[in-house]
Amino acid sequence: MSKTIRGLLVKEDKEPEVIDFPNNLKSLQNLVGGYIEYCYLPEHEDVVIICNEEGKINGMGPNRDIGHDIIFGPFLVVGDNPDIGENLSLTDEQISEWTKRFDKSSIERTYEKITKIKLGIHHDYEL
Repeated sequence: MSKTIRGLLVKEDKEPEVIDFPNNLKSLQNLVGGYIEYCYLPEHEDVVIICNEEGKINGMGPNRDIGHDIIFGPFLVVGDNPDIGENLSLTDEQISEWTKRFDKSSIERTYEKITKIKLGIHHDYEL
């Protein structure tokens, strides 16, 4: 797991950025600012989110709502092959899809959801 791969880096209040980075633990930890955690999206088996395992408890701010959770701190979106368990480069199609999913409007939707949670307004919320 040491080759360079292409993925999306998603920072708080920023549009996703396409980056090439070494596919190793130290690089992943540097990009997310600490210990890494893999967050799988049941409806998307071909990608995985790599985020900071302690983002919610170490002072990082909310970043994006992913449906079943809100990611705190920067995170990566990379390709995934569940059969071999390896991080892969995103395809051009995946980059387009996930750049759109985490665009500027997703920032606004995340803050709206947080506000509703704080106010005790609970209902299903879709991205």
